[in-house]
Amino acid sequence: MELREYLQIIRKRMWIVVSLTLVSAIASAIISFFLLEPIYQSNTTLYVGKKADSQESLAYNDLLLSNQLVKDYRELVKSRLVARTVIEELKLQGMTAGQLAAKLSVNLKNDTRLIEITAQDPDPQLAALIANKVAEVFKEKVVELMDVENVQVIDKAEVPVSPTKPNKKLNIAVAAFVGLMAGLGIIFLIEYLDNTIKTPEDVQKHLDLPVIGTIPVFPE
Repeated sequence: MELREYLQIIRKRMWIVVSLTLVSAIASAIISFFLLEPIYQSNTTLYVGKKADSQESLAYNDLLLSNQLVKDYRELVKSRLVARTVIEELKLQGMTAGQLAAKLSVNLKNDTRLIEITAQDPDPQLAALIANKVAEVFKEKVVELMDVENVQVIDKAEVPVSPTKPNKKLNIAVAAFVGLMAGLGIIFLIEYLDNTIKTPEDVQKHLDLPVIGTIPVFPE
């Protein structure tokens, strides 16, 4: 099929594409603005390392940059030991250690000794409170359990002003694109399943017969 034929197929049933695109975008907007609960994110930054007294210490500090050690920090932050301590000190009634761990994430900042602890929660003040308390408890436990002497809080978590989730504009754009693709798919599927003859070219193509003439449709 030529490009012109594809365009004719789309133009013939353009209402399907427009309808599905609008419906998808409107549905996504309604869900994003009215149904999805906004989630706020707050983060704190810590420096984790040992005092560099010799070349061996420097070599050990280089080891701190490895992904494996970052994984160790992540597991410690999300451990029941840390979570239960945070829940007890903040008096988070009804929250389990697993639920608290699901709110947390740990990342290494640009191949440095700085790690970022992030907390997410529908309450912006609670998100900042959890992040700071987790950093405080982590600072105590990592010294005890992992023989790390130098742990400092660089940036404390602050109360976020705007939510990070849902990303309303992105959700609407993705939904509109999905509706557009679905509409195009439906159009071509209908065209593929339609085996009726509509044009002189269809007669020649499917019946292999010459077209002698055509009779136009006149208004009544």
